[in-house]
Amino acid sequence: MNLADFQHEIYLAGLDGIVPDLPTNLHRLEEVAGARLTPQAHDYVAGSAGAERTARANLAAFDAWKIVPRMLRDVAERDLSATILGTPMPAPIILGPVGVLRIFHEDGELAVARAAKALGVTMTLSTAASTAMEEVAAEAGPRWYQLYWPKDRDLAASLVGRAAASGYSTLVVTLDTCTLAWRPRDLDRAYLPFLRGIGVQNFWSDPVFQKAIGGPVTDANRDLALLHWAANFGNPSLTWDDLAWLRQEWDGPIVLKGIQHAGDARRAVDAGMDGIVVSNHGGRQVDGAIASLDALPAITAEAGGEITVLFDSGVRTGADVAKALALGARAVMIGRPYAYGLGLGGEAGVRHVLRCLMADLDLTLALSGRSTLADVGPDLVTR
Repeated sequence: MNLADFQHEIYLAGLDGIVPDLPTNLHRLEEVAGARLTPQAHDYVAGSAGAERTARANLAAFDAWKIVPRMLRDVAERDLSATILGTPMPAPIILGPVGVLRIFHEDGELAVARAAKALGVTMTLSTAASTAMEEVAAEAGPRWYQLYWPKDRDLAASLVGRAAASGYSTLVVTLDTCTLAWRPRDLDRAYLPFLRGIGVQNFWSDPVFQKAIGGPVTDANRDLALLHWAANFGNPSLTWDDLAWLRQEWDGPIVLKGIQHAGDARRAVDAGMDGIVVSNHGGRQVDGAIASLDALPAITAEAGGEITVLFDSGVRTGADVAKALALGARAVMIGRPYAYGLGLGGEAGVRHVLRCLMADLDLTLALSGRSTLADVGPDLVTR
């Protein structure tokens, strides 16, 4: 079955007067979420660093590239499946790491895990999850683990050891968040969910963390636990030399997330990493930074043949995915769209977002004369 068959389901349901609960244009999800989510939750996910120029640039960068369709190429049978770093995928779309998902829906990460599993989509669990990694693993299908590398090296080793034991197959190390950026929307509301005990569950459930605060987290030592979390989250002292230690701790593929410069892509290759994510954290870290898509061509030219290149920041449509693939990415990660889907519809909302994006990609490539990912190359787009 082609992924695009989702549109037939929608049209057929319309004969019975049934229309989708959520928009099929994923750009509209933020608008709808603004009316339904709490102001704190909406601004946390929708907001970005500073004046939010980088977040806007991420979206605008896709408009600078145009798809050049080709005709009469027999696209009746299509296959968008891929295997990325040993993980089979129905399409080159991965759920990127988003923390504190319980601020959007009470089932949080568990709902996301169930939705992804139902579709065979890979979920990347954040260190800042609001559900412990073992609980998520029990509900999840293919899964990767994202590491915010803490200052305490024993704690870092414990986190990655637990992830390996729980079946997370690839380690995604976020490099661009050694500290939180200046985020005016959250600052204006004085809202940081971690200080309210949300998004710290992987830390609070960790034996090394618990030993440091004298035992499991209770009402009696909650303040101490928050202080210990704050003292360990983020590690500005990390350098490229530290990756050798991480390689010793993790047997599977390691992906570095947050690469924006071709020189850093080269250093990732030289350090023996397996993949990179060309990403600016959706504009949430450096205001005025280069758009992620604008960084992609130079990075793939420098290192694309030697390392798996993934992409995120600004993906909302199948055309966006197609453009990123044409410019050298093997797959894309999405974040905000599925967080909105979760907040608006729980597990079903996440499934809706994924099916919309995969159907849109399938149709976009078919109508451009491409039936497999092998057909997608630089000739698909023009500047």
